[in-house]
Amino acid sequence: MPTPQHLLLVEDETAIREMLQLALSKTEFILTEAANVSQAKTEIFNHLPDLILLDWMLPEISGIEFAKQLKKDSQTQSIPLIMLTARGEETDKIRGFEVGVDDYVTKPFSPRELIARIKAVLRRVSPYGNAETLIVNELQLDPTEHRVKIGNQEVTIGPTEFRLLLFFMQHPERVYSRTQVLDQVWGSNVYIEERTVDVHIRRLRKTLAGHGYDHLVQTVRGVGYRFTTMRQ
Repeated sequence: MPTPQHLLLVEDETAIREMLQLALSKTEFILTEAANVSQAKTEIFNHLPDLILLDWMLPEISGIEFAKQLKKDSQTQSIPLIMLTARGEETDKIRGFEVGVDDYVTKPFSPRELIARIKAVLRRVSPYGNAETLIVNELQLDPTEHRVKIGNQEVTIGPTEFRLLLFFMQHPERVYSRTQVLDQVWGSNVYIEERTVDVHIRRLRKTLAGHGYDHLVQTVRGVGYRFTTMRQ
């Protein structure tokens, strides 16, 4: 029997916490609750969760600011985040994706929808079994250990950017549209705007730029993106 996955819900509304506790009690997940960021930090210190459900509007600091803190901390930066929010505007979603949020669920939502999104995100960040290390020049990506290195230096990279880089390194020299990248990296059953791809491509390039490898991910005007060792 597989080990239950541990979720942390950071939500100040008691009714929502109670609703999700009831809904998730019937699943394979274990849910821990926190009403604010201070409680969330304590829970994370006691037990690193497999995924964090994070409300945007919190009493101490906003969920988006807490997400920034989590992504800057080496202990928590690889934990996937799903933002729970009443803010459904595209600009708000883009802001969240830019700091490393993996998915959005807009309030009001059904528990069934949220559970489906949780499972989809966890599938995307799950281990890659015995996949071989991919190497391009000095750039190395180890799918099993979830590590990226350039030379002997380990590269700090977010989970979505890791999946993007893995996909591109597995399919070099081919051009993919934004829709194709979404289907391959996020999954065809996940409804995310195509612009989200651009946000994460920028984040991936920024990560690689510090090591002189941002040229590997190229924009093909009017079509999409490709991974290539040939400079434009």
